[in-house]
Amino acid sequence: MSLIVIGMSHRTTGVDLLERVVLTDEQTRALESSLALNEHVNATVVVSTCNRVEIYADVETFHGAVTGITESLAATTGLAVGQLRDHLYVHFEDRAVAHSFQVAAGLDSVAVGEGQILGQLRDALRTAQKGGHLDPSLSALMQHALRVGKRVHSETDIDTVSRSLVERSLVVAQSTLGELSQQRALVVGAGAMSGLAAHTLARAGIGHLTIINRTPAKAARLAQATGGVASDWSDLTDAVVEADLVISCTGAVGHVLDADNVRGSETAKLLVDLALPRDVDPVLSTLPGIAVISLEGLSTAVADDAEKTQLTAAHELVSAEVAEFLVARRAAAVAPAVAELRARAAEVVSTELARLDQRTELSEHDQSQVQMTVHRVVEKILHTPTVRIKQLAGEEQGGQDYAALLRMLFDLDPHESRVSEIPHGEPAGGELT
Repeated sequence: MSLIVIGMSHRTTGVDLLERVVLTDEQTRALESSLALNEHVNATVVVSTCNRVEIYADVETFHGAVTGITESLAATTGLAVGQLRDHLYVHFEDRAVAHSFQVAAGLDSVAVGEGQILGQLRDALRTAQKGGHLDPSLSALMQHALRVGKRVHSETDIDTVSRSLVERSLVVAQSTLGELSQQRALVVGAGAMSGLAAHTLARAGIGHLTIINRTPAKAARLAQATGGVASDWSDLTDAVVEADLVISCTGAVGHVLDADNVRGSETAKLLVDLALPRDVDPVLSTLPGIAVISLEGLSTAVADDAEKTQLTAAHELVSAEVAEFLVARRAAAVAPAVAELRARAAEVVSTELARLDQRTELSEHDQSQVQMTVHRVVEKILHTPTVRIKQLAGEEQGGQDYAALLRMLFDLDPHESRVSEIPHGEPAGGELT
């Protein structure tokens, strides 16, 4: 069994195609159900966000799984396999682990360092658990990825990188519109990035701030926290017309702001689109007095030294976690073979002790001493090679080769599932357990 990640993101395709691939909840469930029927796929977690669609999977065969997952994704989205193939990436084993941890840390996001991806990964994992689409190997990967993401955000200042995107947009706004204290701003949405934008505007001394969200309660909470006012979603067009600066990040599928929303406006406007898929119809940039800047454009700006320091720290932490996870995974690969070896030793000891009991008449005390001695001898013989083989398996050579070697040397049955440990203390009875 092997771990793979197959997907498409802002790094491999344009927004136009990505918008067509982003899955609804219903499509996500349909894709998971389809993959559950694939003989090459053991377990899956489907992650669909505004800037990526990825399938994390534990698979039996690499090529069969990649083909099956691609075909299922095409069928779910209604796109042809050929339309997807050139834009999909596939990561296998070590690279799949590294990619998973980088995504969880926010290092692969458009807004580098954003924390929203952690919640999205957690939701995807819960959906897979409820649907019965997980196995221990994939569950371990996703749980570890979540821990890595939390650690990166708690031990580095990676959050400052995503904050800088909003700050860059305000620099553009001031150069385009003039002093921010004289401007009226509208924030559309109340999620993580919208909240960040609202708080940044408040700190910058924006003249007037309005918050609009499809859920009025969320808009009201954000407005109260930032000194702004909340408006109903039905007032969106009026709020856009009145605003000088509009920052939108809703995560909705389809454009939230189009030509109808700016019709009748008589003042110059800057529309900042922090969403993927895009909230702002690109056509608006061709209208007189309307300027549009996108998340992609802001992300291409060169990071300053402080940001580079945080990015370096985050990458180093992720690399260390990847190495630790791979060592543990490779060592775990030989665990069944080690268990088989110990089970075989337990059988031999049990058989020979039973044979000795039939041939001799030992007192209970002597019988106990013989049993204990034999147990200790076998334990000492097995201890060093089993510890050493786990250490070797953790190295880059790979655990599966050592497991095969162990089975070959001791003629172990790979289909046995017995797990037996030789105790360090006194045995409870005549057999090892």
